[in-house]
Amino acid sequence: MIELQIFKKENASELISKIKDKRALLQFAGPAYHFPLTKEQLESDLNNENRFMFRIFDQTEHNTIGHAQIFLKEGTFLLGRILIWDENNRGKGYGKKIVQKLLEYGFSHFDKETAELNVYDWNTGAIECYKKVGFEIDPDIMSEVSIDDELWLSVNMKISKNTFESKKI
Repeated sequence: MIELQIFKKENASELISKIKDKRALLQFAGPAYHFPLTKEQLESDLNNENRFMFRIFDQTEHNTIGHAQIFLKEGTFLLGRILIWDENNRGKGYGKKIVQKLLEYGFSHFDKETAELNVYDWNTGAIECYKKVGFEIDPDIMSEVSIDDELWLSVNMKISKNTFESKKI
């Protein structure tokens, strides 16, 4: 059983310890943060009234397994900075449950009809996870970021409240 818990300042050290290098940080957070991740960068997000930060807590195992955020935008909300810390926990359905919990939270707390997220095109496991929840790629929205002489393409995915509600059954 997955639970979203409000992320607090005192949780920053735990999250920072999970980000091992600049590539991991870019994959997790996009270009907004700079390596090394610091408490100040996280506090800036904590102080942003349009950003909601969560610890992902596994009630069965009684431990924190990851991190996620919701960012309010005009007309939509953006899921982001989703990270399952232990690679051994990836591919086990946690991602789908986390995304569903974030969507439940977003659609019940904010007056928005659409949610979206951005994901790097090479992260096929995440893309498949998002599709299982009901997200679809928006071919009109893409961005690129450069790291270590590589170009990473970020694709945008969207889901409507109606699609999410119909998939929950």
